[in-house]
Amino acid sequence: MSDNLRIEDLRRRVQRDPASIAFAQLAEEHRRLAEYQEAVEVCRAGLAVHPTYLSARVTLGRALLELGELEPAQHELQLVLASAPDNLAAIRGIGEILHRKGALTDALAHYRRALGLARNDPDLEQTVADLTRELARRPKVDLGPVAAPTSRPESSELLTLEQLAQELQHAGNTPFVAAAPAERPDHDSDLRTLATLERWLTAIDGSRAERRA
Repeated sequence: MSDNLRIEDLRRRVQRDPASIAFAQLAEEHRRLAEYQEAVEVCRAGLAVHPTYLSARVTLGRALLELGELEPAQHELQLVLASAPDNLAAIRGIGEILHRKGALTDALAHYRRALGLARNDPDLEQTVADLTRELARRPKVDLGPVAAPTSRPESSELLTLEQLAQELQHAGNTPFVAAAPAERPDHDSDLRTLATLERWLTAIDGSRAERRA
């Protein structure tokens, strides 16, 4: 039977009985013929009735992958692995998704896991070998020791601003009132002090301008 006749036969079966599990085979035929959007639509309609039909969810994930919809594809395949951890197609599919995303180390782990389930698969063996060489060629970046974060006293920056204000006060002869420490974190307190200092400096400029006039 030709591909078109097989699809038409399966489609008629699903149309006669929307609850038929023949939808999974119909979707897989569409995917196999690179009719990915049709495969997605058939799968979603069938899975609404049979949500635990894992082979149909694998087909959906693989069709979404071919359409470049990586996040939805990964979600569907991870649902499969939650129920069937050794599902080869789902493991391999997630490996390809991670590969496309550039997460090469994680992709290689999935490919190796798939190869453990399908030993002597030449395509998987080649993929694992190529990716292993690619990762080995990548330079290792030594960032050196990472310094532990240091915390400064809450009032240290505020104190510096107050000292600066006192120095400027002597030069401008204009009273300066520092912002009272806030109960919120020191960042807000610093901003309050800076705003007060700016207003004070503006007042100095104004008084100097009046004296010159």
